[in-house]
Amino acid sequence: MKVLAFSDLHHSRSHAQELVAASKDADLVIGAGDFCNMRQGLPEALALLSGITAPIIAVPGNGESADELTVATLPNMQVLHGTGINIDGLQIFGLGYGVPQTPFGDWSCDLSEDQARGYLDQCEQADILVLHSPPNGIADQTSMGQSVGSIAIYEAIERLQPKLAVCGHIHDSWGQTGMIGATKVVNLGPSPNWFDF
Repeated sequence: MKVLAFSDLHHSRSHAQELVAASKDADLVIGAGDFCNMRQGLPEALALLSGITAPIIAVPGNGESADELTVATLPNMQVLHGTGINIDGLQIFGLGYGVPQTPFGDWSCDLSEDQARGYLDQCEQADILVLHSPPNGIADQTSMGQSVGSIAIYEAIERLQPKLAVCGHIHDSWGQTGMIGATKVVNLGPSPNWFDF
């Protein structure tokens, strides 16, 4: 299975065009949150991806709520947030939002570490973890060098050992990768990222 993955589209028309074009070769597309900006323009942002015909798995970022994403979803899109799905034998579990809480204010959809842990504890097995926030200490550094990833997410990856954990959220770490045991962690960003399963 050829998997195309991205995060943090943030209503970028140019990145959306690149993703739609790339998706012609994809069996599955994963969107790891932040399709729009500050809870504004989500239907329009998703419309930019309407040329994707492959199944899409999406988690909400901190820029849109799970309910907002579910309402605006594309016909071929499945929203995961503390839930999982099996696609052709591939077990995928998703958790969106900013973890831990961000300093961005009321518009940001965030979870505390304890709230995130409660969702993640429901997952018993996964081949792919789709997350908006990175794990603490991997692909999670701001431009000031501060590590702002989630301890609960790190612990879940360590416990579950999926083949792959994808995330976004921290723009300064787009493209960065790391390992937690046998699990590859990738902070995706809005350009096409390819994985084979």
